[in-house]
Amino acid sequence: MQVLTSSVDFVLSLGAAIFVPLIMIVAGLLVRMRIKDAISSGITLGVAFSGMTMLIGYMTQAITPAAEAMSETVGVSLPITDGGWTTMSTISWSWPYAALMFPLVVVINIILIVLKQTETFNADLWNVWGKIFTAVAVYYITGAVWLAFLIAAIQTVFELKAADFHQHRVETMTGIPGVTITHRMIFLAAPMYPVDWLLRKIPGLNRSFNAADLRDKVGILAENHILGFILGVLFGVLARFDVAATLILGIQAATALTLFPVISKYFMQALEPISNAISEFMQKRFNDRQLYVGLDWPFLGGSNEIWLAVIWTIPVTLLYSFFLPGNGILPFAGIVNVCVAVGAFFASRGNIIRMLIQCTIFAPVFLWVGTAFAPFMTELANSTGAVELAEGQLISNSSIDAPIFTYALSHLLQVLNGNVVPAIVLVVWVVCFVLYSRELVTERNAARAEAASAAQADAEPAQA
Repeated sequence: MQVLTSSVDFVLSLGAAIFVPLIMIVAGLLVRMRIKDAISSGITLGVAFSGMTMLIGYMTQAITPAAEAMSETVGVSLPITDGGWTTMSTISWSWPYAALMFPLVVVINIILIVLKQTETFNADLWNVWGKIFTAVAVYYITGAVWLAFLIAAIQTVFELKAADFHQHRVETMTGIPGVTITHRMIFLAAPMYPVDWLLRKIPGLNRSFNAADLRDKVGILAENHILGFILGVLFGVLARFDVAATLILGIQAATALTLFPVISKYFMQALEPISNAISEFMQKRFNDRQLYVGLDWPFLGGSNEIWLAVIWTIPVTLLYSFFLPGNGILPFAGIVNVCVAVGAFFASRGNIIRMLIQCTIFAPVFLWVGTAFAPFMTELANSTGAVELAEGQLISNSSIDAPIFTYALSHLLQVLNGNVVPAIVLVVWVVCFVLYSRELVTERNAARAEAASAAQADAEPAQA
């Protein structure tokens, strides 16, 4: 166990920019890609991950001082430190049983592929810590390791099924073929779906209105660099920065929004050859069956709608944190909340207005769930020494991935102690997931039928 743990710790210490490309290079070689092509695609993928990480860090460093200044102006004191996802990952991996999650996730994926219960090959094994995070909460609630792994297994199955259902919409909205998203953040799209269904009933909100449509309406004001500058200056004004600091923040925000789509192109450049090789390999051996590559969210980074929603959510979340009843966390390290934006992106099909409404409605959930998880994560951090905390200090994350699902599933067994809230929340989430999945499947089947009909129509003149 110690050797396995040490090996896993070493590989994970390399980070997603190395770990995920290694997985993809191995996968490429297994499906008979040429060595130079597999290595080239893997390194390009590493460049894309590294670039996206650098940009998010750059954006976070630019925004955080403004957020701190705004909180000081309001004068609210909240006791829970926001450690962000990186701290949560570090604490989760310090759990003594964490290394066992790797084989569990891989075996479940293989079994479901063999049984034809999933079309997704999950290459995003670096984010296995998300399952560990849920398992940690279950363990500290129940004290049962086997229950912790059972709940994590259930989460793994849901992730693969959600990836299957989303694949067509992912490909349509990103233009990247043969891939899907296996990150649990897409779970938030399920409860967003009924809200979006209602919003679509409102005249004016039931039509396409993505970033391209916005540019058509307002011209240069919707260009990434101009819009980023405007939003950055707005933050500087709200934070009461001086003129120089405000203009600098404007340029920093403009830089981030300009470069996000540039970096995303490298994901497409890296993933398309590997995706095609896997598809060809599977078609030869599994009777034309196609498998899709499941990835972490950064390949979505070229979607400007996501970044507009992220920036919108920053001041919204800050304002909520000051006045929201039941909140104990001040959002800093998790202030750039991609999770809420990605869920809204898919649920709203990229409609910016509906996305902003969704982000405004669901932002409080992240604060409540971050507050709820603080006791577990603090106890694990103190018991393992993964993160050094002052006496009495609490730590959590203001942007926990898939907050509704993660809270409900991990706290489910509290029903034995009379707390039925997690069970009710989980039932509501499952109902929303089923309804949302039906729409995704209907959309996918209609597209496939249309493609088959078009192919048949093209073939008829040739036969004649």
